[in-house]
Amino acid sequence: MSPSSPLSKKKFAELSRPQQVLVVLLAAVQLSLAVAAWADLARRPADKVNGSKLRWALTIAVNFFGPIRYFRKGRRD
Repeated sequence: MSPSSPLSKKKFAELSRPQQVLVVLLAAVQLSLAVAAWADLARRPADKVNGSKLRWALTIAVNFFGPIRYFRKGRRD
């Protein structure tokens, strides 16, 4: 990739201020979702979880998709 390629890696300091704010905001949302999902999983009895708690704990670590999938598919009422 050439340095001017839109897919070239930039350091955080090289991003514009709005881009930096967006990155920090998305990271905060991702971390908040993961922490909430892990806390729920830790408190929820195993018989109220669809599948293995270990598998869900690992799934939650996958970006935004893991926690959202856990909240939608991983919990039993």
